Amino acid sequence: MIISVASGKGGTGKTTVAVNLALSLNNIQFLDCDVEEPNAHLFLKPDIKDRRIATVPIPDVDESKCNYCGKCRDICAYNAIVVISPDDVVKGGSVLIFTNLCHACGGCSLLCPQFAIREVNKEIGLIEAGNCGDIEFVHGRLNIGEIMSPPLIRQVKEYIDSNRTVIIDAPPGTSCPVIASIKGSDFCILVTEPTPFGLNDLILAVEVVKKLSIPFGIILNRADIGDDGVDLYCKENNIPILMRIPFDREIAQLYSAGIPLIKEKKEYINKFNGLFELIKNQRVIS
Repeated sequence: MIISVASGKGGTGKTTVAVNLALSLNNIQFLDCDVEEPNAHLFLKPDIKDRRIATVPIPDVDESKCNYCGKCRDICAYNAIVVISPDDVVKGGSVLIFTNLCHACGGCSLLCPQFAIREVNKEIGLIEAGNCGDIEFVHGRLNIGEIMSPPLIRQVKEYIDSNRTVIIDAPPGTSCPVIASIKGSDFCILVTEPTPFGLNDLILAVEVVKKLSIPFGIILNRADIGDDGVDLYCKENNIPILMRIPFDREIAQLYSAGIPLIKEKKEYINKFNGLFELIKNQRVIS
């Protein structure tokens, strides 16, 4: 079973939920797919045993073969290729590749009639894997300056072990990195807070998981502050609130020290086990 933990906005407690749920269960694999700013390792403190460079294929043009026909430019949906015709300049043509726009689809090299384009690997980040006790741990780290994280997220997800319960800590928001992270999940936990901002971004996140046909439920963090907007929205839309976590100074202090909640507040072990049982029953709801 693959359980993803997401949120419409940052700072709702998504990683807190993912980490403590993982520590409360057995036979777990934990994937931190928030590759732009992974932080689950600060709490799980895994023993990293394997590191590998993550790459994507990008085009490299041999201009001695190129006749500047422009077919590579025409096939590129992301405008990552500019072809300058020899007619436009004094000293022959040129092909410019904007690697940060390239989505590594391979279309340009496949369709080049002159076979002038080959693919070379571009390093985009690092994948690290190891163990935290009985938990298998994997996360990705996107290189500084890289603007597209989904290719790295997909490579992190290649480590998924179907023999374990997989918990995915997704990035915040509702854009492409989130979709790449939660796609294929059996259930998605949406973590939110009872504030107008929390409700606004929760509504966006709900639309995403519905579009992907992923069963889901809500965890309301800092549940005793704010207003009742999230409660009313969930009631009106028949969305289950699976768990409520109160606004607790001790929880905040543990988080700031990098200590998982269940290490000091043992009563939450049963609460997260109960959450897992609810998820197994709710996964038929979409």
